[in-house]
Amino acid sequence: MKKILTLLCCLMTVFTVSADNWTGTWAAAPEWTGAGDMPKKTTLTGNSVRQIVHVSLGGQEIRVQLSNELSNEPVEIQSVYIADALDGKNINPKTVEYLKFDGKKNVTIEGGKAVFSDPLEYDLKPLQLLSITVYYGATPKNATSHRGSRTTSYIMEGKSNPKKEFVVAEQLEHWYSIAAIDVKVSDKPCIAALGNSITDGRGTTTDKQNRWTDVCAEALGGEVGILNLGIGGNCVLAGGLSEPAVKRFDRDIMGQRGLTGILIFEGVNDIGGSKASEQTAQQLIKAYESFIEKARAKGLKVYGGTITPIGNTDYWSYFHEAARQTVNEWIRTSGKFDAVIDFDKVLRDPANPTKIRDDYQFDRLHPNAAGYKAMGEEAAKVLKSHL
Repeated sequence: MKKILTLLCCLMTVFTVSADNWTGTWAAAPEWTGAGDMPKKTTLTGNSVRQIVHVSLGGQEIRVQLSNELSNEPVEIQSVYIADALDGKNINPKTVEYLKFDGKKNVTIEGGKAVFSDPLEYDLKPLQLLSITVYYGATPKNATSHRGSRTTSYIMEGKSNPKKEFVVAEQLEHWYSIAAIDVKVSDKPCIAALGNSITDGRGTTTDKQNRWTDVCAEALGGEVGILNLGIGGNCVLAGGLSEPAVKRFDRDIMGQRGLTGILIFEGVNDIGGSKASEQTAQQLIKAYESFIEKARAKGLKVYGGTITPIGNTDYWSYFHEAARQTVNEWIRTSGKFDAVIDFDKVLRDPANPTKIRDDYQFDRLHPNAAGYKAMGEEAAKVLKSHL
C-alpha cells in the first residue's frame, strides 16, 4: 500500500509540473496609450479589432494574455477568436476558435491587471501568422497597447462574424490589449529580448515581419521561442518613451513563461540623450549587472548585444561615442554574458566604424530590412551555439 501511495504522489507531482509547462511563442511589451495612438476615425468601444502576429514556436495547446496593465479604467472584452491569418485582414474560417476566460467568452480586466485565456487546443504551426480578433465593450480612455506593431490592425464597427467579411472602418499600426501567446511545450528554449526601437523594428517593412527577432526565429527553424520586448524610444535608466527598462524588466522580461535565457540589447537612447555620457555609461553597466543578477537567480542564460553605431545622427558627439565604446567594451570583455551578439560589428561601416554602413541603414540610427536580416542571422548563429 505504501508503494502505491508513493507512486501516486510521484504521478501527481509529474502532472503538476507538466501542467505548468507554458512557454512563450510571441510577446509585445505593454504601453500606456495617448490620444495620438488611439483610433482616429472610429473607437475601440463596441467595435472589433483584428490583429496579426508572427509566432516563433508551434504547439497543440495555447493560451493568450490580454493586458490592461497601463490603463486606469477597466476594459470589457465581449469575445476573442483566433484563426490562421491569410493575406491582410483575411483569415481561414475553418481554423476559427473562440477563447474563453474561466469558461466564458467575455471578461472584464481591471486597470493595472492582465489575464490569460483558458488553455485551448489549437494547431499552432511554428513561425505562422495568427489572427486575433477582439470584440470590445466599454474601453478606457487610454488603452494598453503596443504602439510599434509594424503590422496592420483592422477595426470593424460592431461585432464581427468570423464566417462573414470583416468590413474595415479604420486600419492602423498598433496592437491593442494583446500581450503574449504561450504554448504548452516542455523541451524548447525561449529567449526574451529587451530592447528599444531597433528591436521593435523601426525601419522594417510593414506587414513583412522582418524585425531582427523575426529573422532570428526563422533562422532557428521555429525551434526556439523568440520574444520581442522592444519599445520604440525606450531607455534603460530614465526618460525616453514608455516605462524605462529598470522599471519594466521584471514584468516584461522576467515575467515571461518558460524562459531559458534573456538578451539585453538596449542603451543607445540613454547614451544619445545624456549630458554626462561617461557617467551614463557606468550607470548602464550597473543596470545590466542588476538584470544579469536577476536572470542568474532564476537559472537563465544571459546574452549581451552591443550598441550599434550612432555616427551621422543627432546622438553623435565624441563624448557620446566614447560612452558607447565603453559600454560595448564591457559587454565584449566583462565575462558576464554566456555569449555576446556583436550587433555593432554586424552593422558598422568598415571604412568608418562609428556609423552604420550605407547598404544597411534606414535613417543612420536604425537599420533597413537588409540590416535587420544580417542582425537576425548573426543572433541565430550565436544563440544556436549557446542555447
